Amino acid sequence: MAENKGSPGLSKLARVISQRAENVAGKAERDLVLDFGSIKGDMSLLTNTFPIPIPRSDYHVCRLVGGLAYTISGGSHGGHEGGNGSHTHTAKPPQIKPGDRVLVAWVQNEAVVIDVVS
Repeated sequence: MAENKGSPGLSKLARVISQRAENVAGKAERDLVLDFGSIKGDMSLLTNTFPIPIPRSDYHVCRLVGGLAYTISGGSHGGHEGGNGSHTHTAKPPQIKPGDRVLVAWVQNEAVVIDVVS
């Protein structure tokens, strides 16, 4: 960064802001890491980078592999005497199970199972 000879205070402030921005950017990169893991028989999570099984109560699971049901609605279809009909479906994706190989995101110090991988 070029020094501003006419305003040493401004130059110092610019250096401090630049250093803090670099520190924040470096911390953000360290706080989110993708990892692989596997689900053990007791539903604990064992990841490649953390060699101790994490109990089910201590990690998070995304909705699509957590067994949470969600409703899909909208759209219409013809073929009814009373006019076009509409419909809804409740989808319940499969839950993770022992033996599954999973993609894990580390958010700071918390593990989040994102999806099942093969």
